[in-house]
Parts: sequence; C-alpha cells; structure tokens
Amino acid sequence: MGNAKDYFIDVAAGQTVFKSGQAADYIYVVESGQIDIEHDEPAEAANFSVGPGEFLGEEAALDRQSYGVTALAKSNCRLLRIDRAALTDIVRHTPDIGLSLIRVLVTRQWQRQHALVQALQIQATAAPVKPAPAPARPPKPAPAPTPAPAPAPPPKPAPAPPPPAAPAEQPKTPIALALRVVGADQVLALDSNRDEFQVGRLDPATGAQPQIDLGPFDSARTLSRRHAKILYDGGVYFICEDTPTTNGTFLNGTRLQTGARSALNPGDKLRFGSIEVEVVAA
Repeated sequence: MGNAKDYFIDVAAGQTVFKSGQAADYIYVVESGQIDIEHDEPAEAANFSVGPGEFLGEEAALDRQSYGVTALAKSNCRLLRIDRAALTDIVRHTPDIGLSLIRVLVTRQWQRQHALVQALQIQATAAPVKPAPAPARPPKPAPAPTPAPAPAPPPKPAPAPPPPAAPAEQPKTPIALALRVVGADQVLALDSNRDEFQVGRLDPATGAQPQIDLGPFDSARTLSRRHAKILYDGGVYFICEDTPTTNGTFLNGTRLQTGARSALNPGDKLRFGSIEVEVVAA
C-alpha cells in the first residue's frame, strides 16, 4: 500500500459518497462526521446513519457488482477509502478489519430481516377479510293446499300519532391543533385543509421540504428527513411513524411502534429525536 494519506477523502455536508446502482468498487470507513444510509425500498430495511469507526458500502463491495443504497454526507466527513481489489491483502495483514466487517454484515442483515417482518405484519393487518360464502338455499317445499277463506276480522282502531322526533344532534366541530416547539417560542399551525402532514427536515439532495419542517430547531442533527406523519381522520389527529427511525418518535414519553397510529390531544408532549414539541389548540 502507498502513503496512508492517499486513501483518505474529504466529503462536504450534503455531498453524495455513492448512489444506489453505482458500481461498488470501494469500501469506506468513517474517520469523522456522519453519513446517512438510505434504502430505495423502505420495506427492505430502515434508513440509518453511521459515524466514526463504522463501515459503509461493505456488503455491496463484498458480494455485489453495484451498491444497493445511497450514502449521503450528513456533515463534513473524512473517510478511509479501501479498493475492493486490495481488501484481501488488507484483511490478511490486519485481521481486526475482517472481524469488524463480519460484525457489520451480521448486524445489517438482522436489521433488514426485522424491517421486512414489520412490513409484512402491517400488510397482513391491512389486508381485507373475504366474506364467508352464503349457505346453499334449501329446496322449496311443495305448495300447501289453499285453505278456506277465514271471516274478515273487525276493523282495528286508528293508531295513535307518534311522538314528535327529538331534534337531530349537531355534529361537533373538530378542534384545530398546532405544534409549539419547546424552547423556541415557535408555533406551527396544522392546515385544516390537509389530512396529512410530513414531519422532518429539508432534503438537501432533492430540495424536498416537509409540511412540518423542524430542521431549523435540530442543532444536534437527530431528525430524519421523513421522520413521522400527522394524519387527520374523522375529526381526529393522529401521530404515526411509517418507517423506523434511528432516534425515534415519542408521545408523552413513550416511543411509538412503527406503523401504529396514536390520537393527539391538546397538552400532549411529542419528541422527534431530541426536538420537544407540545400539542396546543390553535
């Protein structure tokens, strides 16, 4: 191997290290900074971040011809870039690198299987139930002989008029809600004309911005670009985390299960990563 400095690269925040489908020629080790790993299919595995001492691109470079994920610099990073062709010699001289690669591969495989099981469970729960087939009709009985006509009954007295109907109950007006960012004295109202709100941060690669952008309050960089959703259904607001996130979504101190919906009411406390938000009446 040549000079060690020749194998290090610097990547600026927002810059792509490699994209899904690109030829997998290198394995990378993070020396400093944070890298976001994003899957094309959310059901395959949850998106996550890697930091100093962790690998990226290892599975594709070992077993595939191209990368199956996209790696995006979350902050300014310094990476050790290892050519796949030289990996055998590196592992022979430094067995600790080979052992670390095996641990990373086992962990990532477990994460992928866990996310797939959760996606299948959600799909099975949402699958419609087929109605049971109607029972076969019994054969019609033979017609009975026509009986002799009975004498006409005496006329019935006229029925009493029904009591007046009670006035219809007026539908309740749904409560308009807003989100107050704790410590920032900032209130974000929920648009009553929408029934879905994406909670997250600005995507620097595509320029896509969520309806509830908490990025300006995320100084610790704990927020995902598609962190959670707020849904409006039947006059009720719900909080839901569609896909697993690294730092989680919490309602009144309890972490939400992926795919589950929880109703929101004024006074509830939400936390997205390290960002605390209070639900208030608008």
